[in-house]
Amino acid sequence: MQYISTRGGGAARTFTETLLEGLASDGGLAVPADLPTISAEHLQQWRSLSYAELAGNVIGLFATDIPRPDLMRLCQAAYTPAVFASEVPLRAIDDQLTLVGLSEGPTLAFKDMAMQFLGHALEYALERTGGVLNVLGATSGDTGSAAEHALRGMDRIAVFMLSPQGRMSDFQRAQMYSLQDDNIHNLAVEGVFDDCQDLVKELSGDPAFRSTHHLGAVNSINLARVTAQIVYYVWAWLRATDDQQTHEVSFAVPSGNFGNILSGHYARQMGLPIRQLVLAANENNVLDEFFRTGIYRPRAADQTPSTSSPSMDISRASNFERFVYDLQGRDPQRVQACWSELASTGAIDLSDETDRFAAEFGFVSGTSTHRDRLETIRSVYDATGQLIDPHTADGVAVARRYATGDVPMLVLETAKPEKFSQTIHEAIGVELELSPALHTMMSAEQRVTSIPASAAALREFIGERALKAGP
Repeated sequence: MQYISTRGGGAARTFTETLLEGLASDGGLAVPADLPTISAEHLQQWRSLSYAELAGNVIGLFATDIPRPDLMRLCQAAYTPAVFASEVPLRAIDDQLTLVGLSEGPTLAFKDMAMQFLGHALEYALERTGGVLNVLGATSGDTGSAAEHALRGMDRIAVFMLSPQGRMSDFQRAQMYSLQDDNIHNLAVEGVFDDCQDLVKELSGDPAFRSTHHLGAVNSINLARVTAQIVYYVWAWLRATDDQQTHEVSFAVPSGNFGNILSGHYARQMGLPIRQLVLAANENNVLDEFFRTGIYRPRAADQTPSTSSPSMDISRASNFERFVYDLQGRDPQRVQACWSELASTGAIDLSDETDRFAAEFGFVSGTSTHRDRLETIRSVYDATGQLIDPHTADGVAVARRYATGDVPMLVLETAKPEKFSQTIHEAIGVELELSPALHTMMSAEQRVTSIPASAAALREFIGERALKAGP
């Protein structure tokens, strides 16, 4: 399996090379030269597997340069009971919608599912090459904590994680900033998430700086994380369907940076029987606007409001380019033309393609507001006694508009409600009880450095603290 850039430059890469690289050398994103296939035979053979075993089989379709015994060992190390409270459960919330419980990991968010594998895979690759990696990432709330908890204490990896100052929940900040490991560096950027992401792209797009300082990525720019996320679409499909037949299901996905639902798109393109991919946005609904109109128009920082589902407060989705690549017939020149149009006009006009979004790719979308979130959290709690976080509530609210009853509608859970206790209290009037360990985390000393949204300031910070490769 070889990997190429959405922009057409550079040589083809292996999975391990792509794992360590982050952005492609030409500024594009790595994509498989050809997607592998998930057959009906695969699905039948995989029904009895544990999550770790399934991960080894699905990721193995992509990571063909990692010997299978090594890959299975990495997956077993990532998905152990010591790390995850349980294998991914499915929980019905009514006669049409089922939650896929992806938040059983150490940071109580779905991103643990891929990040734990990514941490072990990075360590494995660096041990084989004798190299070091300075991970540069941006987070709107959950990616940062999942990455830091997966990579903390590793000798060959340092983490430089940018977050928007004052735009995460108290719980999200505590999960990141309370870490005292020498290899973890938290930077609060004076701006919004898109400013953080722009800084990551600027430094990652500088070949000399990236090479000198051995920069890599762990957010969904890193294709290895996208491929690891495909596993839970397969896992959920296997548990939502009859083992005697191949049925379609639909997935509703709370979406900000387009990484999670991109994994669903790849799973569907590979042959997993998915009818619809329901993209749920919050008030920062650039992606919903695109799937309704065909116009992709990112917004400025002052037009990106802070909401009660803060991890989705994103205007420029870093994975969107990978979908545009497929939409444009996997033609790098057409992709480059789209980004040239974006640079010159502030928008990409693909309105001629709107009929294909649902018919060919299964995409539909909708927007959920603060009021929708509160009403959804309340209604699910009243009906089932289950609490959902505000991002999952966005997914449920939009999923209800598309649920038809003839196929299962699976809503991907985003996080545990404890991470957003203020919104939960506003919705149902209940103060959530935190475990003693979480109380300790919330009261722990926090270590974070504030910086302006300046590439020069970030270069200086990394230059002084980056790990250096040996002689």
